[in-house]
Amino acid sequence: MSMNNLPLVSIITVNYNNPHHTVELLESIKKLSYPNIEVIVVDNASVQNPFHIFKEIYPGTIFIRNDRNLGFAGGNNVGIRYAKGDYLFLVNNDTELTKNIIEGLLDVFTCFPDAGIVCPKFRYYYHKDIIEYAGYTKVNVFTGRNKMIGCGEVDKGQHDEIRETYYAHGGGMMISRDVINKIGYLPEIYFLYYEEFDWCEKLREAGYKIYYQYRSLIFHKESMTTGKNSVLKTYYINRNRLLFMRRNNRFPIFLFFMLYFVLFTIPKNTFHFLLKKQFAHLSAFWKAIYWNVFNPVF
Repeated sequence: MSMNNLPLVSIITVNYNNPHHTVELLESIKKLSYPNIEVIVVDNASVQNPFHIFKEIYPGTIFIRNDRNLGFAGGNNVGIRYAKGDYLFLVNNDTELTKNIIEGLLDVFTCFPDAGIVCPKFRYYYHKDIIEYAGYTKVNVFTGRNKMIGCGEVDKGQHDEIRETYYAHGGGMMISRDVINKIGYLPEIYFLYYEEFDWCEKLREAGYKIYYQYRSLIFHKESMTTGKNSVLKTYYINRNRLLFMRRNNRFPIFLFFMLYFVLFTIPKNTFHFLLKKQFAHLSAFWKAIYWNVFNPVF
């Protein structure tokens, strides 16, 4: 099949003060077997402009530099608006793609007409035989939490089946242009974390499904931009957990969640941060709560 008969895939990634990891992602993109791609790097107002670094590694890179940090959702949306692809593959810059990843993801769209988003299998970059993601469970309406399927397991093929999953992994998800035209862009109110969950809720409401493709593999360095134990992460994880539940659950279900959050989550987290003397994290946690008290749901 000639390249003209292959759908164009736009690979979009967002860089924020991590040019080294973006370079390594671009190096892996150069090794892809799928020929019909465009590569878009959106820079979220990094301290130094990395344009020349990326162009040297991947000369065909389409580089867009924002004048301020728009977060994960906003940065990706800039790339989505510019992209020309029939399919858009949004990937974290702290990932490494494997050679045949694109073909496997596209196969799911061909075989399952109701596919809206398709995600690859994730393994950890620094522990390449350990699974990070083989799908997601549904967010529990009482606790506001869910789990990654397969997380922490040695990959012995136990999750090697194409299947529907409840949520996409924001670190690597392919979506069709037609679906974006129907459901809109990533919700920018989240800035970081939970935006892909909200997107998936809207996608399902529109009649589409999210699939996991085990034959496509991606390696993830995990939380390289925000840090695994950063105050920023504490703030946005807690702020957006509340925001997600507010946006996607009606009374009385939301009331049950709030009872759990007030009676269990708040005392538990407050005590934990006090015990560990992590006062910056404690402040971030309470700021996340206050934000939800004083900001309406959009």
